[in-house]
Amino acid sequence: MKYLLLILLSFPSKVFAQNVGDRKFVQEVATVYTNENGLPAGPVDEINWKDNSLTALANGSWYTFKNESWVPATSNSPVSKIEKAPVPKGTKVLAQVRYKNEWAVGTDQGLYLYEGKKPVKVYPADSRYSWSLRNVAALTVDSQGRLWFGADEGAGYLDGNQWTLFTGKEGLPYTKFTCAAAGPNGTVWFGTERGAIEAQNDFFRYRASRRWLPDDDVLDIAVQPDGTAWFATRGGISRIEPKEMTLEAKAAYFTKQVETRHNRMGFIAQSELTKQFQIGSSQVAISDNDGMYTAMYGAAQAFRYAATGSAEARELAIRSFRACKWLVDITHEPGFPARVIIPAEWHEPVNEQYGHEYNKRRQETDPQWKDIYPRFPKSKDGKYLYKVDTSSDELAGHYFFYGIYYDLVAKTEEEKQEVRQVVGDITDHLLRHGYKLTDHDGKVTRWGDFSPEYFSSVYGYDQRGLNSMIMLSFLNVARHVTGDLKYDVEAKKLRDTYKYHIFALHPKEYFPAENVVPWDNNLCLMSLYGLLKYETDPSLLLMYRQSLENAWLHISKQKNAFWDTIYEALANDFTRLVDQKTFARTDLFPENHLYAPSVVKNHYRAINNPAYILENLQKIPLDLIGYTIHNTHRLDVVLDGTPGQSEDMGWRTDGLALPVDERAHVRQDRDGFALNASEGDGYAEHEGTFFLLPYYMALYHKLLD
Repeated sequence: MKYLLLILLSFPSKVFAQNVGDRKFVQEVATVYTNENGLPAGPVDEINWKDNSLTALANGSWYTFKNESWVPATSNSPVSKIEKAPVPKGTKVLAQVRYKNEWAVGTDQGLYLYEGKKPVKVYPADSRYSWSLRNVAALTVDSQGRLWFGADEGAGYLDGNQWTLFTGKEGLPYTKFTCAAAGPNGTVWFGTERGAIEAQNDFFRYRASRRWLPDDDVLDIAVQPDGTAWFATRGGISRIEPKEMTLEAKAAYFTKQVETRHNRMGFIAQSELTKQFQIGSSQVAISDNDGMYTAMYGAAQAFRYAATGSAEARELAIRSFRACKWLVDITHEPGFPARVIIPAEWHEPVNEQYGHEYNKRRQETDPQWKDIYPRFPKSKDGKYLYKVDTSSDELAGHYFFYGIYYDLVAKTEEEKQEVRQVVGDITDHLLRHGYKLTDHDGKVTRWGDFSPEYFSSVYGYDQRGLNSMIMLSFLNVARHVTGDLKYDVEAKKLRDTYKYHIFALHPKEYFPAENVVPWDNNLCLMSLYGLLKYETDPSLLLMYRQSLENAWLHISKQKNAFWDTIYEALANDFTRLVDQKTFARTDLFPENHLYAPSVVKNHYRAINNPAYILENLQKIPLDLIGYTIHNTHRLDVVLDGTPGQSEDMGWRTDGLALPVDERAHVRQDRDGFALNASEGDGYAEHEGTFFLLPYYMALYHKLLD
């Protein structure tokens, strides 16, 4: 320990004072080239990097890369890089590479190392495996002199006389190899029939789908000295660049992305692409959850303002607040928040799309679905349409944002009064209608029922844990923002008479599988933030801390920066309260004096791995187009065997969700265990809020240091 302290003291203090947002990391960025960029249609058979020049062989002709396009090569066409290697008798050569001034040859019958002109068949073995290889289709020698191979059995390398071998258990995603190429710092790229694999420090990254490649069948690879990798595929060429950047630069990129392509009258949502995969065809769209997504963006900017003092962040937070408040002010009754506001002349016939026939079809699978018309009533001034049948997701977003905005952004009495008004209006609407969000037809919305009657019904019993906790959270936020103690009285009634605080100990469903939906994770964690942050009763804080743990454990292995940040921030607050002796009383639970010490002991500290927050933030791709991605074929995943679970759910063999840049979902309100999915099949781009909110929230709570 003494020597470690001396080492730390020897570094300049400014090294440790550097803001975490300014530390550099490697962000991999893909660019895809097809016939729209000068290539002929069809496969690209070979790609070469030589003398600072990139050439590719497609349809029997050579092309050169210039100014981000591919042009036919000059008459001095490049020469193919394929050399003739000796062919072991009775085999078919699939790969070859120079190794220690001799040849290593991969064949359908195995791997051969030449000693002079004599081929010697080798049988790789380490402490775990001993293989007689078949179909050795990938060979390369890395920058450290190690011989790498890829075969049906797996992949591995020879370092001196020592083999190291990998299968799916060790993280190798796939084994139908086609080629390999070495990069700098010991990195190796493998091509397969279903994507590319990057091997570095005995860890594998999988690069497949249109996010990374024009086609998953990789035919050849070339790597530049700086680590930029080029992939010739059956459908074109891809470039994957390792770009150094900082979290602050990434945040600036996503803020610009949101403001440029995802801002519709101050509302934030995904955008639509009229041409598949083409960002240039982006047009603003609406979602069912404009209010929630706008609130999340506003919260991101509020945390940004509190952490950095950015004037731009304050302006964007204020704009987001005004947009959310407009959703409440425009509707048929004070306190009812609309889902969406659009101009009356919106280009889509929204009410026709959501007519009675649509509602009847929905009722076939959901008997509680509302047959309400119009679903988009007209505003009083006739200029706008607003969407009703608002859900608990929307409310959770509003309350999450309003508390944060009130604490971190609202400065003047006028600004604070605006927040008090809208929070009071929404909460009073719920109380007037018996804890129900009531539509223009006088009936509760499909997902807006927080009443005791609903929880006792056959329709709502499974919602009572989540919705009880949410309602108590709303009342805590309302009391904190407005200062009106009537909300404490209502919360006490819900606890004493209807046991909402007991239901809240089980804040979300874990079984059956069809009840476990990722958006419930989202609104659960967001509501727990307001519930715990504004609670003052030590007994309730102990219960709600247990509720937080129960909610988070189910998703603790998803590596979701947003959920992990909320969990750790709240758990750290609990730690501080324990250290302040808040719970060192004997009268908290007189019927069982052991309960309080037990909760304190079991939940004193957060148990998440803070490194996962940073990892997730760094790995979120810059490209947020929604792609169709399949991962169930991978060897490094274990399918979820929960009874009733769908067949496309699972996790890596290490028990953790796939990294976010390998998943079908880039949004942080989706299930990280979903192996096959699509977020628009290339016709939608998602908003950068899903980086901005966890980043600035973690920065504000000092969770990235």
